[in-house]
Amino acid sequence: MKSKTASSSWGTALRAAFPVTLPVLTGFACLGLAYGLLMQARGYGPFWSALMCLVCYCGSMQYVAIALLTAAFDPLQAFLLSVMVNARHMFYGLSLLEQYRGMGAARFPLIYTLTDETFSLVSSVKVPEGVDRKRFYLSVSLLNYVYWFAASLLGGLLGKALTMDLTGVDFALTALFVVLFMEQWNKKESRPAGLVGLGCAALALGLFGEDLVIPAMALILAVLLGGRKVLCR
Repeated sequence: MKSKTASSSWGTALRAAFPVTLPVLTGFACLGLAYGLLMQARGYGPFWSALMCLVCYCGSMQYVAIALLTAAFDPLQAFLLSVMVNARHMFYGLSLLEQYRGMGAARFPLIYTLTDETFSLVSSVKVPEGVDRKRFYLSVSLLNYVYWFAASLLGGLLGKALTMDLTGVDFALTALFVVLFMEQWNKKESRPAGLVGLGCAALALGLFGEDLVIPAMALILAVLLGGRKVLCR
């Protein structure tokens, strides 16, 4: 009886999480396919695309890693670039400390599967009434993980079977973030934070050029923390 209840609870959580993750599924279908295709085009078959997704699971850095894999081996450059590109996850994690409090062992897969898209969802979507909070957050995170893995594997398989011109395919990464921003913009209460993000990113780009990621995240965090009373009204 106990296992039946647990199974039902997981089913409820997954059914509640699936509609929430549909925008990510749409984005990952394009982005993951593009990643698998590009990996295949650089000589890395479907197995390597799938392995990278399972082990790394850091979309934008996985795209960057394609160039690193095909260039001269430079471990220091690869390490520093990985830290710079993924440093934003430290800010994501800090902002979710309270939200993920009391998760027990579930915090480990939640931490591992935290991405831009998952952060965008769990930080803005309320847990539906009657759904277990821990299982809902895990369902959102794991569904996104599966979407990315499956799309990348399919892209690798298609790239192996088909011959096509891949020029411009990597623009899917930019398109995904545009879609996610538009989803946030549709919610009036999220617009001030979105404007803060745009403004800080533009300022960091003007001051630091291409190395804007960490300064932009620091500026965004400082502004959001400093103006949280005004933004949360």
